[in-house]
Amino acid sequence: MGGKTQPNFFYIHQNNFLYASRVSYSTICLKKQKANKLNPYYVTGFTDGVGCFSLSVFKDSRMLTGWQVKPIYKISLHKKDRALLVLIQKSLTVGKIYKHGENSLELRVSGLKNLKIVIYHFDKYPLITIKLADYIIFKQAVELVRNKEHLTLKGLLELVNIKATLNTGLSEKSKQSFPNAVPVFKPLIKPAVITEINWLIGFVEAEGCFQVIIQESEDKSASVCLRFTLTQHLRDKQLMNSLVDYLSCGRCYISLNRNEVYFIISTVNDDYLKIIPLFAQYPLFGVKQQDYLDFVKIAELIKQKAHLTLKGLAKIKLIQNKMNSRRNNTIESN
Repeated sequence: MGGKTQPNFFYIHQNNFLYASRVSYSTICLKKQKANKLNPYYVTGFTDGVGCFSLSVFKDSRMLTGWQVKPIYKISLHKKDRALLVLIQKSLTVGKIYKHGENSLELRVSGLKNLKIVIYHFDKYPLITIKLADYIIFKQAVELVRNKEHLTLKGLLELVNIKATLNTGLSEKSKQSFPNAVPVFKPLIKPAVITEINWLIGFVEAEGCFQVIIQESEDKSASVCLRFTLTQHLRDKQLMNSLVDYLSCGRCYISLNRNEVYFIISTVNDDYLKIIPLFAQYPLFGVKQQDYLDFVKIAELIKQKAHLTLKGLAKIKLIQNKMNSRRNNTIESN
């Protein structure tokens, strides 16, 4: 993925900090960049987080085999992030956005001509999570379709075997239709490390979370903790561990019950000196940017020790109640 690009952290006097992050970068820079295409590494990082390479196999009486096969690259997001989907669509130059469930939208790219552009992108700006294995066998499926092998029974079964390996595998209904399907071998992916800051920004947009945790005791005193979290499947634990070195902060925790690994930053110095300046310099593009800005507001209130007063704590709670999943409810009720 090219030479390692370290984030350029900057340090601003406390009294000027909010102005620099909320106006100079997170507002003006955000509006300017939204008019243009996303950095290609951002698109790859975002795909590593929530993108999907899939095969749709469905009955079609027009086909000699009775089945049609359609390779699809897709990204599903909450409808509040439609603008972000449009920006990704514009950056890739292909795809259409469809309604996908009551509160979600989906960007889908299908058709050999359009998928050729997608494959060119991911060959040039490679995925670095275990999703790379899905991409490799997805490319094999696209090539089979390109060579019209899906029009034969043998080729159809090869594609079904690939579908059995992709993502969560075959549905129960598909298993009944193709009881002899055998998942193909999924290539082993060498552990990767992060080398490009724009990949990280896209990955955070997909999988990151800015949290504010408030704990109150019986004597009405309260502690307020800032927490930044990234979550990934346990198979990517080495990649997640590389974040600690890349950002020079944070820790990784493993949940065996959930098969997940978490990169967490929850210390004040790391929040102020690394995470907050990082996302001021490299703004997010979706609704998560608003969570970041609220995170910054609360960080400033903590630095001013406002959380030690009832008035200040009430202000923090008011901001917290509009963040993350609660922001969805706020948007939908307006």
